[in-house]
Amino acid sequence: MTVNELTAYEVLEHRRIDDLGTDSYILRHKKTGARVVLLPNEDENKVFYIGFRTPPTDSTGVAHIIEHTVLCGSKDFPVKDPFIELAKGSLNTFLNAMTYPDKTVYPVASCNDADFQNLMHVYLDAVFYPNIYNTDNIFKQEGWHYEMESADDDLKINGVVYNEMKGAYSSPDDILDKGIMNSLYPDNTYNIESGGDPDFIPDLTYEQYLDFHRRYYHPSNSYIYLYGNMDMAEKLTYIDEHYLSNFDYLEIDSSIKLQDPFKTQSVVHKDYSILKTDDLKDNTYLTMNWSVGTSLDRKLYVAFDVLDYCLVSAPGAVVKKALIDKGIGKDVYSEYENGVLQPFFSVIAKNANADQADLFKQTIMECLEKTVKEGLDKKALEAAINVDEFKYREADFGRFPKGLLYGLQVLDSWLYDDMKPFIHIEAGDTYKELREEVKGRYFEDLIQKYLIDNTHSSMFIMDPVKGLNEEKEAAKAAELQKYKESLSKDEIDEIVRKTIELKEYQEAPDSEEDLKKIPMLTRKDLRRSVEPYIYEEKKVGDNVLLFHDIFTNGIDYLNFVFRMEDVPYDLFIYSGILKSVLGLVNTKNYSYGDLYNEINMKTGGITASVGTYSDRRNLDNFATTFEITAKVLPSNIDNAFDLVSEIIRTSKIDDYKRMKEILDEKKSHMEVDLQTAGHRAAALRATSGFSKAGCVSENLSGISGYRLVQKYADNYDQAAHKELVEKLSELMKVLFRKENFLLSFTTDKNNYGEIEEKMASFAENLYTEECQKGHLEFAPVKKKEAFMTPGQVQYTALAGNFRKNGLEYTGALRVLQVMMGYDFLWNNIRVKGGAYGVMGGASPNGDSYFVTYRDPHLKRSLDVFHEVSDFVRNYEADERTLTGFVIGAIGELDTPKTPSAKGTYGLTAYMCHANLEKMQLHRDQMLDITVEDIRKLADYVDAFEADDSVCVVGTGEKIEQHKDLFDKIEEL
Repeated sequence: MTVNELTAYEVLEHRRIDDLGTDSYILRHKKTGARVVLLPNEDENKVFYIGFRTPPTDSTGVAHIIEHTVLCGSKDFPVKDPFIELAKGSLNTFLNAMTYPDKTVYPVASCNDADFQNLMHVYLDAVFYPNIYNTDNIFKQEGWHYEMESADDDLKINGVVYNEMKGAYSSPDDILDKGIMNSLYPDNTYNIESGGDPDFIPDLTYEQYLDFHRRYYHPSNSYIYLYGNMDMAEKLTYIDEHYLSNFDYLEIDSSIKLQDPFKTQSVVHKDYSILKTDDLKDNTYLTMNWSVGTSLDRKLYVAFDVLDYCLVSAPGAVVKKALIDKGIGKDVYSEYENGVLQPFFSVIAKNANADQADLFKQTIMECLEKTVKEGLDKKALEAAINVDEFKYREADFGRFPKGLLYGLQVLDSWLYDDMKPFIHIEAGDTYKELREEVKGRYFEDLIQKYLIDNTHSSMFIMDPVKGLNEEKEAAKAAELQKYKESLSKDEIDEIVRKTIELKEYQEAPDSEEDLKKIPMLTRKDLRRSVEPYIYEEKKVGDNVLLFHDIFTNGIDYLNFVFRMEDVPYDLFIYSGILKSVLGLVNTKNYSYGDLYNEINMKTGGITASVGTYSDRRNLDNFATTFEITAKVLPSNIDNAFDLVSEIIRTSKIDDYKRMKEILDEKKSHMEVDLQTAGHRAAALRATSGFSKAGCVSENLSGISGYRLVQKYADNYDQAAHKELVEKLSELMKVLFRKENFLLSFTTDKNNYGEIEEKMASFAENLYTEECQKGHLEFAPVKKKEAFMTPGQVQYTALAGNFRKNGLEYTGALRVLQVMMGYDFLWNNIRVKGGAYGVMGGASPNGDSYFVTYRDPHLKRSLDVFHEVSDFVRNYEADERTLTGFVIGAIGELDTPKTPSAKGTYGLTAYMCHANLEKMQLHRDQMLDITVEDIRKLADYVDAFEADDSVCVVGTGEKIEQHKDLFDKIEEL
């Protein structure tokens, strides 16, 4: 049967989308009105989602809490956490759920047909028949609850979403994003915090929460999407017969109301927290924001992305340069949000001052008016369109299935017009139109209409307040104490009883009968053989060309690799700064702005990074590399070589003003990373206490790397400038030399062409000057450290190395990693502890760690880490449970790779001296693991935990409370 023959659905549109090489369907379920979009094609990475339009009316986070809780058991799958059972026992390539300002989406993806059907079944059952009506413990666990284990305890609030959003509200940049949207749309749903404001989450009652589900989680309010190589008619028949047909049509008003335009610009202030020792100076956020049409205007949707590039995002862009030149903010950037009905464009100056607000606005408006009068740089417009279209054509979303990204983009229009799901993913004609518009004044007219003349705008200003979060935490504790004092003994006993009841619910095992209802593959369904790497080692003169013959959809991927063995430590630590400088300063033939445009006109992007590769032959050794990657159409490959050569040979790093701007911006970006990804900083820092390889990463992108950037950015005078220029110049001379060079080239063999001649010519143009070579050596020092932030949550890491006890890496450790993340640590850190997440890892070189994410606790989490080995040593599980963890581990390994990722996989294998037989052994150890094998891993946990290398990034109050755990405490 074909889709057109289905009687339960009405086909509203069926046509070909040549841009994506796929047919497309728009359907309507006749009985319920459920909306359906299909994109059938040859992609084996199949995607399904069901979404709902969910506009909240308050900031209690009800939509977000529903998203978490419907995945905690359902009619067909009554276990407490089917999501986790799937995650650890599925070959999924994507499994998650997301809450947006006006919608909630439940997507899954898999290349395995049976697995895909299982995932679809569990998600459909979860949204339509969740267990949330059977017990309020699910709401308490994931949302919020009062907590006291005894009448003598302090009264506290706990819950996964509550702590997740405390983490989000600890990040000034997250607060900023929310505040900007609120300032533009005070009267519709975009004024509401759909994720939940921690101050209001405890106002949500269980009944209000259930009412929200009853109102919006109905087929008549649903959006169903299927993509990939499958029998679409079969899937739609299943969805109808098992779910949709069980419901009648329901009139649901979930429409998003438009905000009436402002008559005059609004000005909104909001406070945010900094440390008590931080300076109020240079810590204000200034923003100018404009509402820009609707997301149903397909041309405007892309055009403002182009303007974003030309006005602010590109280095040297006119508005950005004008603000930086006047000293307004140390980091100037823009944001264009087009995933809502009323998109908006923002110009942001970070690390500015409140008394600059008028000058900030004046400078922007004068710059815009001058730009309209004199016209935009045509090359900048062409570059912006080219880089956007390159990404669109390449459709490389890294580890995310492209069908998923298409599906989410579909909602940018489909959510607001049932017949316009494809206007943004079918963008070939849009780019063609915009290229024509470059010749005229279309873009200048947009600036005039939507920025200069548009009164629907706001100035949103975030003012720093010292110790604000500490004050709020103290006030909340006092409020809870006062509330406790107002309670009767019976009421206190009731909270204690419910706390114990919740813990009993969390600790109660699911029945074997219920667990078996979760569909699961078997070990026989898993591919036995390891994925081969693809590379051919060729000699070009004295250098190695690593060629990866892979079909790339007509794109060449180049990776210019420079080994760093001869770089002395005192120069190596500047590599992180160097990779942020290259491509962003003037060169011999280009200003930095023109260079950026040239890169984006001639290539799909050029980026620098530092890589670390453990030697699989001798795990005590590792190689560190500086890499410059470029992606390009074959017709432009000469331009890629020329531009990379121009950058590494003629970059003018002696421009004092430009270097200061780059350092200020890099410092700002690193601060955001430390605030939003504190778990990564903590794990890197803890690992660097004993691992040379860990020291490399920590010195570049961890706290040490941040301290180096901070040192220069905060005290950049002529002496500092001279020192930095000398260090970077010497580093480039030592690094970019022929003897260090290797080229990794990924493309179809038909595009191999004259790559060897181009490579040889490039190599001859590298540095040959005398330089002071050395040897890259690190001396790790074990430490127990804590870094205080103005946030409200902790990121706690414990790290060590198991190889020092003579233990050899085994593939079983990958299974243990999944087991920890979805069983013991998940249950104790997230489910019972209320942290948003917990993770761990074990590398072949022995480096291992556990780390928490947005965690309300500190010592409790460390205590849980130290209980792992006992759990592992006494581990008991049936074959089904263990197989689930095996499937989860193999699934992580077997995620489909994009063409560029396949090239990177080959390069990694070459640099690590990977051995297919050894890799096969590790895979076999995973596939054949037994309970006894798991128990043996307790020795590995004991061995790495014995190093006891600890790092915590968190609140001053918690760190001070447990200061005896640390050798060193400092403010981050």
